[in-house]
Amino acid sequence: MHFSRYLPILDWGRSYDRNAFSNDIVAAVIVTIMLIPQSLAYALLAGLPPEAGIYASIAPILLYAIFGTSRALAVGPVAVVSLLTASAVGQVAEQGTAGYAVAALTLAFLSGGFLVLLGFLRLGFLANFLSHPVIAGFIAASGILIATSQFKHILGVTAHGHTLPEMLGSIIAHLDQVNWITVLIGAFATGFLFWVRKGLKPMLRSLGASSTLAGFATKAGPVAAVVATTLAVWAFDLETRGVRIVGDVPQSLPPLTMPGLSANLVQALLVPAILISIIGFVESVSVAQTLAAKKRQSIDPNQELIGLGAANLGAAFTGGYPVTGGFSRSVVNYDAGAETPAAGAYTAVGLAIAAMALTPLVYYLPNATLAATIIVAVLSLVDLSILQKTWGYSKSDFFAVAATILLTLLVGVEIGVATGVVSSVFLHLYKTSRPHVAEVGLVPNTQHFRNIHRHKVETDSRILMLRIDESLYFANARFLEDLIQSRVTDECEIADVVLMFSAVNAVDYSALESLEAVNERLGDMNVRLHLSEVKGPVMDRLSRSHLIQDLNGQIFLSQHDAWSTLKNRSG
Repeated sequence: MHFSRYLPILDWGRSYDRNAFSNDIVAAVIVTIMLIPQSLAYALLAGLPPEAGIYASIAPILLYAIFGTSRALAVGPVAVVSLLTASAVGQVAEQGTAGYAVAALTLAFLSGGFLVLLGFLRLGFLANFLSHPVIAGFIAASGILIATSQFKHILGVTAHGHTLPEMLGSIIAHLDQVNWITVLIGAFATGFLFWVRKGLKPMLRSLGASSTLAGFATKAGPVAAVVATTLAVWAFDLETRGVRIVGDVPQSLPPLTMPGLSANLVQALLVPAILISIIGFVESVSVAQTLAAKKRQSIDPNQELIGLGAANLGAAFTGGYPVTGGFSRSVVNYDAGAETPAAGAYTAVGLAIAAMALTPLVYYLPNATLAATIIVAVLSLVDLSILQKTWGYSKSDFFAVAATILLTLLVGVEIGVATGVVSSVFLHLYKTSRPHVAEVGLVPNTQHFRNIHRHKVETDSRILMLRIDESLYFANARFLEDLIQSRVTDECEIADVVLMFSAVNAVDYSALESLEAVNERLGDMNVRLHLSEVKGPVMDRLSRSHLIQDLNGQIFLSQHDAWSTLKNRSG
């Protein structure tokens, strides 16, 4: 039992059959074809040699197949994590140096270790503290940054920067270096990939092709762009005319590597590794849960932490960099019919064959084509409609999203991620620090109690009934205390205060002290404090305190019991 909890492969592996094998193989072929150009492109985005993208897609996939719980999630390099890697590693080492590659390995190692630790501690729920609108805003801003960072490859210029102003300023300053042949290649590849994504499948279907064949051709579109532009560079010797190419890619399986563990390097990369882990986990779990729900399956978030952590540790020791579950490749994996995580293992085998046999074929692959692949892939992430949606629904959510987007674009991705995390926690604390407390009255001819400002209800000037619509804890305890104090003044007729606890799921010690203070203060004013509809677990906790013993009122099973008893007493 314990083994199957930490090794999900023991669960689905028992029922693995020929039908699942054939479906997984088909899905693996399609995903492998898609991943070859994508892996090379994302390594370019991370500032690493192209082979690092292939290496980061082999061992991590195998390890996730063993430890992960999603049957469709495809793990590997993704755009946002690649951008975060470039930002974090670029601060401790210069791109193109051995130190840069070692720092990337260290980042994967720290990220993997942090995820595994969270998994063993069963802390998957921490992802719930991240506001989804804030994460959507960060991903949209990251998509803009990623697309902008690739324009230098489309134009064939040398540019740098980690923020939008820096990137645009650097590109404009180097416009005199534009290589028009590179621009032509980049524009063709970008336009072709956009057309493949939107127009190829309908065209093939209109020509009588099956839906399966049309879908396969659409997924293979980036490969066609790679082949066409690579042949063009080779045939016309465009390298000598300034077109930048991938060049030599080692023809080998992933090497055994060792991350750097010096104190200075670990200290510099620890916070970025934690941020990458959080963003990667949230993105991965969101995709995994969505795909699992379509087949009425489930995933275990805590085991997902271990699976993703193992994948990152694998990347750290096999020449890769941080990885997570990718949205686009996971959807392709699902649509292609993947039945089990074994599809990922077969994909890893396909990529290993590509690393051994196909790397010489990408020597003349232009960087502009890889840049086009990235631009087309990430523009689907840019959905700024979240601003309009949050503005119409919740102004506080809007300002949190807007701040995350602006700081990501103007200051950098790490500040953007930190802003998103802090904003999410702050929003939660702010909203729960001012809980909704409704003064209620009896709906005529019923036993129901509703807000006096929303319904026509019966009330009594000597009885104050308050329904608390939030658990009570340190951040909101004083709010309730002040609210009761403001309602019960020396001049009013109130003789009884009833706190309706139907929505209170917990009362922490700070809130308990506030309730004791309210009870004592009301007692000094000859006002009785009562509780109604207290849930069992809350009552168990309160029974261990002095509040119940010293309560100057009563505890009622229902609000109607409280109303009937106090109304009669008042009359």
